[in-house]
Amino acid sequence: MRFLPNPYYIPSLKDLTGKTDDIKNYVLKWSQTKEFLKKLEDMVDFLLPNYIEEGKSQLVISIGCTGGKHRSVTVAEELYDYLVKTNRRAVVNHRDIEKDNRNN
Repeated sequence: MRFLPNPYYIPSLKDLTGKTDDIKNYVLKWSQTKEFLKKLEDMVDFLLPNYIEEGKSQLVISIGCTGGKHRSVTVAEELYDYLVKTNRRAVVNHRDIEKDNRNN
C-alpha cells in the first residue's frame, strides 16, 4: 500500500491505526485507494472459484505498507468486509498493528 499517501506523517493521525474512523477516512478518500479496492475485489472474485475448482481450501492474501498499522489495516478491513458481505468466510490478522507499542 506504499503507493498511497501515508497518514503516519500527519501528527494527529500518526499514533492511530487503520481500524479508526480517522485513518479509514484518510486512506479511503484517495481515488487510487478506491480504484485499487475495485481491482482487488475483482481479482478475488476471479480467484476464489478457480481455487475451489482446483480443490484448494484457502486463499491467503497479504497486504502490507511501511509500518503495518495504517494503510494496510484499512485496506485489509475493507477487503474483509467485502468478503463477508458477499457470503465468503474470511479471517483477518493484522500482524504489525501493535509493532510500535511493542518497542516502547
